[in-house]
Amino acid sequence: MLRKTLPFAALLLSLSTLLCCALPALFVALGAGATFVSLLGIFPQLIWFSEHKGWLFSLAALSLVGAGLLRSALPAQCPNDPALAAQCERATRFSNVMYLIAVVCLCVGAFFAFAAPLIFG
Repeated sequence: MLRKTLPFAALLLSLSTLLCCALPALFVALGAGATFVSLLGIFPQLIWFSEHKGWLFSLAALSLVGAGLLRSALPAQCPNDPALAAQCERATRFSNVMYLIAVVCLCVGAFFAFAAPLIFG
């Protein structure tokens, strides 16, 4: 159960880091700051992510580390049947790609949340 839910939670948490930090920076860089403000008027819950970005990034990083440890400690056991083994290998490759996407999302969000204000501020 944990093997299935932890990677999914890691992906969702790392995507939420983009909502807090990278999305506002993207809108401002594209000259659409007013659009983002109106988006916040429609969805004021997005402000919560920015207010709690420390906890959000900590939780996302912890879940990504946990998912990575689970992936390395418990590698996929593919069956001997060639058709099922091929499906298992495709699923494993897809899982690897999704994990890397989650890591990249976390890194991009962390850059815009913590490094960009120091560099460009």
